[in-house]
Amino acid sequence: MALLLVAAAAQAWGVEGHYMVCKIAESYLTSEASVAVKGLLPESAGGELAAVCSWPDTERRQNPWSTPLHFADTPGDCKFSYARDCTGTNGEKDMCVVGAINNYTAALQDSSCPYNRTESLMFLAHFVGDVHQPMHCGRIADLGGNTVVVSWYTNKTNLHKVWDEKVIGTAMNRFYKDDLSTMIGAIKRNLTVVEKNKWEACPSRATSCADKFAEESAELSCPAYVGTEQGSNLEDEYFFKALPVVQKRIAQGGVRLAAILNRIFSGNSSSALQSI
Repeated sequence: MALLLVAAAAQAWGVEGHYMVCKIAESYLTSEASVAVKGLLPESAGGELAAVCSWPDTERRQNPWSTPLHFADTPGDCKFSYARDCTGTNGEKDMCVVGAINNYTAALQDSSCPYNRTESLMFLAHFVGDVHQPMHCGRIADLGGNTVVVSWYTNKTNLHKVWDEKVIGTAMNRFYKDDLSTMIGAIKRNLTVVEKNKWEACPSRATSCADKFAEESAELSCPAYVGTEQGSNLEDEYFFKALPVVQKRIAQGGVRLAAILNRIFSGNSSSALQSI
């Protein structure tokens, strides 16, 4: 129970990171998928998916049942294994972010599913962001970096939060005048057509390919630990290594979320049938 309570304090990306993932996704939706998504959003969203992409973190604080669905921590071997990393302590299946993505994707595809479709959409959008944050496939021993206490430019924090918020916050302040739209625009300008096509591709007729996203994050989590011993002070050297990874993972999350939603709501198979 203690581990569960500590893990519940973690968030994959902060509000800004989730907003960017969903805002990028919005720009790549087909017209049919865009109409479907807006039709499912709560009135409070104002027709903007990005406005509710952090909702599942609020839900988790109020209802801890969803806590295990936000991550897929590993033993630290830089690899993701569904059978190993998505099985609950009592043998429950799908107890990880990959299982959540697959299940909420299936719920949106099946109009007869009893799940609330608005909540399914918001969970799916959030979890696709989560799985792209490397520390959400980090080491289970330290709860994905949550118990690794470090300083970020002398300010005490933990490694998980560095990847959630600190790298993004520092970049926003230094390079983008604290303007989210400017940072989103810069990320999109650096995205090539070749990269976009590769990222959104999914083999066979699968809809989400979430296991592939987790495999990437697990691999990226290992170098993210380098130089982060307890009490380390992380500054420019770490920041400039982490920033390109953070920006790429946000871009990938946005492109892939759009691809999933396009497959669900518009039957867009042009990318779904490409080989990786």
